[in-house]
Amino acid sequence: MGLAVPNADDLLSDKASLMRESLQRSQIITDKVASILGSFDHRLSSLETAMRPTQVRTNSIRKAHENIDKTLKAAEGILARFDQFRQAEATILKGPHDGMENYLQAIAELRSNIQFFGNIKGFKSNDGIINHGSSLLAKAISKLEDGFRQLLLSYSKPVEPECLFDCLPNSMRPSTGSPAHDDGPNGKNHSNHHSEAHDIADAIVYTPPALIPPSVLPLLHNLAQQMIDAGHQHHLLSTYRDARSNVLVESLQKLGVEKIDTDDVQKLQWEILEAKIGNWIHFMRIAVKLLFAGERKVCDEIFEGFDSLSEQCFAEATTNSVSMLLSFGEAIARGKRSPEKLFVLLDMYEIMQELHSEIGTLFKGKACVEIRVAAAGLTKQLAQTAQETFGDFEEAVEKDATKTAITDGTVHPLTSYVINYVKFLFDYRSTLKQLFQEFEDTEDSPQLASVTMRIMQALQTNLNGKSKQYKDLALTHLFLMNNIHYIVRSVRRSEAKDLLGDDWVQRHRRIVQQHANQYKRNAWAKILQCLSIQGLASSGGGSGTAGDGGPGSSSGASRAVVKDRFKTFNVMFEELHLRQSQWTVPDSELRESLRLAVAEVLLPAYRSFVKRFGSLVESGKSHQKYIKYTPEDLDRMLGEFFEGKSSIETRR
Repeated sequence: MGLAVPNADDLLSDKASLMRESLQRSQIITDKVASILGSFDHRLSSLETAMRPTQVRTNSIRKAHENIDKTLKAAEGILARFDQFRQAEATILKGPHDGMENYLQAIAELRSNIQFFGNIKGFKSNDGIINHGSSLLAKAISKLEDGFRQLLLSYSKPVEPECLFDCLPNSMRPSTGSPAHDDGPNGKNHSNHHSEAHDIADAIVYTPPALIPPSVLPLLHNLAQQMIDAGHQHHLLSTYRDARSNVLVESLQKLGVEKIDTDDVQKLQWEILEAKIGNWIHFMRIAVKLLFAGERKVCDEIFEGFDSLSEQCFAEATTNSVSMLLSFGEAIARGKRSPEKLFVLLDMYEIMQELHSEIGTLFKGKACVEIRVAAAGLTKQLAQTAQETFGDFEEAVEKDATKTAITDGTVHPLTSYVINYVKFLFDYRSTLKQLFQEFEDTEDSPQLASVTMRIMQALQTNLNGKSKQYKDLALTHLFLMNNIHYIVRSVRRSEAKDLLGDDWVQRHRRIVQQHANQYKRNAWAKILQCLSIQGLASSGGGSGTAGDGGPGSSSGASRAVVKDRFKTFNVMFEELHLRQSQWTVPDSELRESLRLAVAEVLLPAYRSFVKRFGSLVESGKSHQKYIKYTPEDLDRMLGEFFEGKSSIETRR
């Protein structure tokens, strides 16, 4: 018999039973575990409740330790600050004698500690410490002020002139310790001085002297900064002003600068005043380019970082010295005007123009505005006075009533003075263009041309008036010929030719020739009439007449009339020779051309007259008293005309 095989349904039923049993057992285990865990949770909650007071105490202890550490550290910091405070106090009370740098460091530490204690809240000793520190700081700053003053005064000495002169280029250094000034149109070398000085001024770079040793300036800067931090700017300003202002004034006085007012100027002789003006021009350049530039450098370094205070200190330190310089210029500009002052006024105006930009740079800011305005005011006043002097000069030339007697008809001193005056104007062409405020692109200034034209016309008007003092009309024209020729020649040899133009020159050359012709007509017309044939015919015959004619015949001429003509000619020529040998034509070319012009008229007429009528007197007795001179004698004597010889020399 065989085994029975289970079917599939039975197998599935068995497996399902097993799984059900397993799930039941897992549920029982899960319930037991949940019960156990619930018991643990209750126990942990009870434990946490029991431990909470301990945790609170532990946190409090930890925070207390942290606070203790912080307090200890703060206490250590405060104690350290107290140590610094005591050390700074000891150094400050001892004074800066042992070393200014340590003293400044102590002040910085004291100021830091005052700030530190001021920031601590709730510290009972704060007020006492801060008050004590502030009092100590005030004492320290007071000692700093004394130290700053003493240090500044010890190094603030007047600058010796030689030190300033050594900063100048060799070409601008005075040869005798006091700069000389060349004169204007009175014949000295002012023109060369002017042009050379102007070129030098444009080309030179000036290096100001060290008014205070550079090694001292950083310390002065540190002292000043401490005083500024303490709010003592006012004391600092007054200290600096008092120390430096007098030194700058004394430096200028040593140089030779004087404070002169208008009344003083009026009392000085022109030569002395002119020299003082020349010195002033030199002193202005030295003061601005060297002395004030050096002071500006000192201010900038001591008050570095405090520009407004630097400008204020510089302004107050230099005010008196600038006023001392400008007052002299103002006295000259306001003084009585005169022609000879024009060129020194132009020189003064020129130096103010030259220094204009440097004055603006040195005296910058609001603090120096009064100084800048004063300098600009002087420049404007000099320009105005110079322009007015032009007008005065033109009027003075036209109305000049000089009583100087020019008996020989030569060039009048007024003419040479005015021509030199005009020549010197051209040395100031660029200055005059600024003065006249002419900004055209043309090289020549219309104002200068107009002024020159008017001056020339005023001179000619005056010369015409002076020529009328001569009783001899010939000498009148000789005088005008000489003077206008001198004007024309001078213009042709100067820059005035370009300004006045060729037409002006040619027109006045014709005027010279016209006066030369008028001279010949008035001086020689009468004597030439003696050599004419008119009036020589005899009213009767006989022994009183000449022979029967022929070549060169004097037929019909009266011997008596011919003799009278020769006698009259001799007397007139001798008078002309005596008088006109004393007259002067200073220009050699003009003199020779005038002699030649006279000879070309006189000698041919004389030769012709002698040849034609000489036979009437040669046959008689004492004929030499009638024909006293040969043509060659006359020519030689004409060579003595216009030499300006005295009457005694002429008789020899």
